[in-house]
Amino acid sequence: MGKHYIPNAPHKDEMLREIGFKNIDDLFADTPHSMVEEFNLPDGKSEYEVFMELNSTLEENKTALDMPIFLGAGTYFHYVPSHVKYLIERSEFLTAYTPYQPEISQGMLQALFEYQSLIAELVGLPIVNSSMYDWGTAMAEAALMSARVTKRNKLLVPRHLNPEKKRVLETYAAGPGLEIVGVPWNEEGQLDLEKLREKVKGAAGVYVEIPNFFGLLEKDIQEIGEVAHNAGALFIVGVDPTILGVVEAPGEFGADIVVGEASYFGSPMNFGGPRAGIFAVKNDRKLIRQMPGRIIGMTKDADGNRAFVMTLQTREQHIRRAKATSNICSNEALVAVAAAIHLATLGPGGVKELGEIILKNTAYLKKRLSEVGEIPFEGINFKDTPVRFEVPYDIIHERLLERNIHGGYYIGKHFPELGEVALFAATETTRKEWVDDLVEAVGEIIDEAEL
Repeated sequence: MGKHYIPNAPHKDEMLREIGFKNIDDLFADTPHSMVEEFNLPDGKSEYEVFMELNSTLEENKTALDMPIFLGAGTYFHYVPSHVKYLIERSEFLTAYTPYQPEISQGMLQALFEYQSLIAELVGLPIVNSSMYDWGTAMAEAALMSARVTKRNKLLVPRHLNPEKKRVLETYAAGPGLEIVGVPWNEEGQLDLEKLREKVKGAAGVYVEIPNFFGLLEKDIQEIGEVAHNAGALFIVGVDPTILGVVEAPGEFGADIVVGEASYFGSPMNFGGPRAGIFAVKNDRKLIRQMPGRIIGMTKDADGNRAFVMTLQTREQHIRRAKATSNICSNEALVAVAAAIHLATLGPGGVKELGEIILKNTAYLKKRLSEVGEIPFEGINFKDTPVRFEVPYDIIHERLLERNIHGGYYIGKHFPELGEVALFAATETTRKEWVDDLVEAVGEIIDEAEL
């Protein structure tokens, strides 16, 4: 239940009279009758009655704490320290609106400045905005930005791109007519360098991810950047920030733009949202002036005291109007602040340890799953591991759920050439006994299905 419950049933008629309606039907006169019938809303109830009804409904849900969960492909079960939620629920953060008036928003502005500073250190690029909607929209904004900067209209992306992110990108690209060209993977599940060289001419940008959609670390990522730069394209890197304690930061190997998902720090899965997108660029005026979103800067006030302001607002419709670089109207500030608190808690050593634990857990998951399925690609995996099965995966998944285990994400529908393949994921929360129970259950399900 929420913190406030205001029943309006006793005052319904009075409220209707006050706004000039005789009854509730008059209020919804503009709504098609068929839609109103579909809702079939009950009469109002007391707070206790509503509490009991909602509690009964909620008991039917199962959370990641009630069942082992191996779902991957962008949604992961991470542990969030309890103090993160406590701090972001402070009224200074929770009720804060966009800080257009810096004189009354110093707390939120400083928190976002700290977020930018932490992300800059993490990704290895100096200029970071105060967040986007999520990874997918940050990637799409980077694509549009690369087109504006280079005056070209083609973007190269891995064919093995998360299908949901790809749909976001295609939606963004449709209006300005940006051409999205997929680069296939090779037999190792890595971006095919030769195919990239064939397609890169005239490209505005080349996009690659760490790790890729198959959970693999691209072995030739520096060469991919060189191919992009030699063709006059921008090198755009999408990154899961939880890996940056164990691999080189993208800015260190030549990334012009880095995007990613900040909510992996500080936020639970939340049924898929809200999230916060990372967006960072190198110290290049052409890139900085074309960044979407806003940048928080540190300055001094009239009395010489430290102060924080919105330094860059190139996307703001109220300022730039038709020249705005983006129509994004939110910076997901609360999620970004949560990420900053979590990152500050971990520190460099904690981020490194987090990445090492995830690598170890992923390796164990991969090893055990190879006993009941085929691993299509060798290499180092982080979080996600694709596994191919001899029986239809929907059978395995449904029967795992019956055993109170949430399996992986089926990708055969997106990449049919891979067969019955699903992505199974591990994080720092994955327990050895969960993996053992999963493998035992999958083995039994396959045996039953083959009888």
